[in-house]
Amino acid sequence: MTHDHRDPSLAECADFLEQIVYFLDNELDEGDCSAVRVHLDQCNPCLEKYDLQRTVKAMVARSCSEAAPDELRERVLLRIRQVQVEIREIP
Repeated sequence: MTHDHRDPSLAECADFLEQIVYFLDNELDEGDCSAVRVHLDQCNPCLEKYDLQRTVKAMVARSCSEAAPDELRERVLLRIRQVQVEIREIP
């Protein structure tokens, strides 16, 4: 694999940084995943930001293993239903 060692533009980096969250969540198609991988191989600043995002995501996942109390879950579900009704009523 040949790497193009040019410096990516700030706009190009901004586009890839936006996609990193989707990349981490496996929400990109294979073509976009390949483009992100290539960019990360070529751009150390973006790779560092990717590593930071991945670390934060892993820490949050480990820290969020508790289930919400039943009363809170019921209040949240009730509010979601209220919002759904309000959205349906908007012409």
